[in-house]
Amino acid sequence: MEKNITVIKGDGIGPEIVDEAIKVLDAVAKKYNHTFIYTDILMGGASIDVHGVPLTDEAIEIAKKSDAVLLGSIGGDTTTSPWYQLEPALRPEAGLLKMRKALNLFANLRPAYLYDELKGACPLKEEITQGGFDMMIMRELTGGLYFGKRETKEVNGELVAHDNLEYSESEIRRIAKRGFDIAMKRQKKVVSVDKANVLDSSRLWRKIVNEVAKDYPEVELEHMLVDNCAMQLVKNPQQFDVILTENMFGDILSDEASMITGSIGMLSSASLRDDQFGMYEPSHGSAPDIAGKNIANPIATILSAAMMLRYSFDMDKEASAVEKAIQKVLKDGYRTVDIMSDGQKEVSCSVMGNLIVERL
Repeated sequence: MEKNITVIKGDGIGPEIVDEAIKVLDAVAKKYNHTFIYTDILMGGASIDVHGVPLTDEAIEIAKKSDAVLLGSIGGDTTTSPWYQLEPALRPEAGLLKMRKALNLFANLRPAYLYDELKGACPLKEEITQGGFDMMIMRELTGGLYFGKRETKEVNGELVAHDNLEYSESEIRRIAKRGFDIAMKRQKKVVSVDKANVLDSSRLWRKIVNEVAKDYPEVELEHMLVDNCAMQLVKNPQQFDVILTENMFGDILSDEASMITGSIGMLSSASLRDDQFGMYEPSHGSAPDIAGKNIANPIATILSAAMMLRYSFDMDKEASAVEKAIQKVLKDGYRTVDIMSDGQKEVSCSVMGNLIVERL
């Protein structure tokens, strides 16, 4: 099978971790008789340096013609990088928002899984994490506060700012359907997170989610206020299967979930639209402080590539092979510096990629 992949290496550690993911994808292609064709484009700070903007229209058109997008990371040090002296619309992250909108990537999947080999890195008490946990956070990605109208103006001699949080029935319905579809392939439980005791947008969210739930009688649905959910994630993470929520809540909760796994360097993500097209990227940032040192953890990016195989290419067997190879490497005691512990063997970013390829 032949697939076209748009590659965005991005900034910071992005090029290093993407190179390792491509190394693994090439091994998958060789083993399972596939052909992956890669086309590189620029986004974020790398694009600003060359084109003066975080994302060009030409780059978007290339991405649209591909079967999926593999992204490393974008951005830099917000206090020292000249990119952050620019107006917000020209900063690296604006390119990511523009790409999500242009490709209509409305559904963000952020898995949070506690590997048994890494349970010692989890900041929660052992009695809480006994038996591990495995959840999928389904975050709406193209609506809400991040895309609403915003303004800062002077009123009666002082600055006043406002951000508009807006959701339509159709936006809520499509992310809810995707959430329930994912739950059907997992443990058949959805926790829908909102702030319905305060916000009109959340009350509409809850109404539409209830309507969609009627089409999925096998799935258990629970509604949870966002502040309670934040507490429950650290009190009893095992209770969650699929967490369905809006853009900003999902952004915050998925970062919290990532930290209770022990390392954000282990977590993948996917951003999907109505068809099989998706953009796949690690959950962590560009880590400019360690860029170029060959010590970054490539596992989150490699797991993101595995998600691409599963969700965009229908290559479930290949995706499982990659995931099992990673588990084998961890079981054999190999660690990058961010997940290093006593008695284990520390390896570089590139060596970690090589070890995973060997176990494929």
